Amino acid sequence: MTDALPSWNETAVKAAIVAFVEKVTRDGSPDYLPPAERIATFDNDGTLWCEQPVQVQVLFAGDRLQQLAEQRPELKAQEPYRSYLARDIASMKALGKKGLMEIAAATHAGLSASEMRAAVRAWLKTAVHPVLKRPHTEVVYQPMLELLDYLRANGFLVFIVTGGGADVVRTLSEQVYGVPRHMVVGSAMKVQMEERDGRMEIQKLPELLTFDDREVKPENIEIHIGRRPVLAFGNSDGDLAMLRYTLTGEGPRLGLLLHHDDAEREFAYDRDFKLSPLAEALDQAGAYGISLVSMARDWRKVFPQA
Repeated sequence: MTDALPSWNETAVKAAIVAFVEKVTRDGSPDYLPPAERIATFDNDGTLWCEQPVQVQVLFAGDRLQQLAEQRPELKAQEPYRSYLARDIASMKALGKKGLMEIAAATHAGLSASEMRAAVRAWLKTAVHPVLKRPHTEVVYQPMLELLDYLRANGFLVFIVTGGGADVVRTLSEQVYGVPRHMVVGSAMKVQMEERDGRMEIQKLPELLTFDDREVKPENIEIHIGRRPVLAFGNSDGDLAMLRYTLTGEGPRLGLLLHHDDAEREFAYDRDFKLSPLAEALDQAGAYGISLVSMARDWRKVFPQA
């Protein structure tokens, strides 16, 4: 049989994934789940693509802020905008993930939903990763792309549940991940409908509606998906609530946690990443029934072009 996960090494983690999928999809299995119940949720930043040295959303917002500063030079002397414009990574990380998202919301205000998508698409055409020097759409993880395909081939409904902005991820989710826009749940700005030249448009407001992190993730899963996942995959403490929500449901469950321990092929980090640390989830993975995925040990390949 053809290996559906060729970029995964033959370790216990790969065996557990295959065994789980087989038992919930095999007719006659006591663990069989009908397709409507095969819900899989994946974090995005650090789980599906690279999030170092900061998340892609932060870089996009920084470039957007640079454009605004050319129109409003006073922003260059005001914090937290000054640190953002100066690409002062230490100061940016000190703001915290939510603080950075609030700045991002402010920089996107005034755009319509369609204008926002156009701005992201235009940015992605030229933006490159600051360290790896590749387009951001090429720093996705090949083993995860294979896993998404494998799950869909076995009747799973795959959703992205991200702490990043849903607008940014939806712009690329279909092309890069094969995940339709309506199956992306994430942080979102407040909006309002306005009429523009006889056309009704959704306008972005300068305020967060929801910051999709930690306990808010399962809350938004209930609001937007309406079913508890049977498989969840994350990489940080921000995903722990989603993983525990998944694993404490009835019936067969699988929770996976990616550990970035491969400094040679990507980056090695966990507790020290202030924007999205991996500490409690790493320490309690065994107690909570979470399967730890080692990038160094479990992945034969990291990036598609590597």
